Amino acid sequence: MSTKIHTRGPMQACAALVCLALVACSGGDGSVQRFIARVDRQPGGRVEPLPKVPKYETFTYDDQDMRSPFVPSEPTGVGSIRPDSSRARQYLERFPLDTLKMVGTMRLGKTVYGLVQTNDGIVHRVKVGNYMGQNDGRIIQITPTQIRLVEIVPDGLGGFMKRPAALGLSQ
Repeated sequence: MSTKIHTRGPMQACAALVCLALVACSGGDGSVQRFIARVDRQPGGRVEPLPKVPKYETFTYDDQDMRSPFVPSEPTGVGSIRPDSSRARQYLERFPLDTLKMVGTMRLGKTVYGLVQTNDGIVHRVKVGNYMGQNDGRIIQITPTQIRLVEIVPDGLGGFMKRPAALGLSQ
């Protein structure tokens, strides 16, 4: 007994379906022509008019008596903030402020001291009025968690300005 698979039947059916589909699609364009003719006979629609454009009103910007945003509001130069070049430098002014660490505080009598460690591991004692950091940073307050300073830095326009800074307690 041998089994023979007949593949001719399904192939012929598939070819017949394709031919039928092609014949159905090619059946004249009469219905399309009738639709176009019917639409052409209808009257055209009404187009809404464009909205009225408001009249442009000009605006005059009068800035002659205003301060320029590119000029500092406080004059720099003589009489402004300057670092004291005649002051003797203190030891902790050799180090950038970001390399110093606050490691604690201590009280001796009525004076509160901040304990500051340099990157070589040595702990130094500072008090209000001392200087540290490379920007003439003068200590203005010592709390249990922070040493607050005021630095004198260049303002970019040939003068100097005061900038607050702080050294927080290291954990």
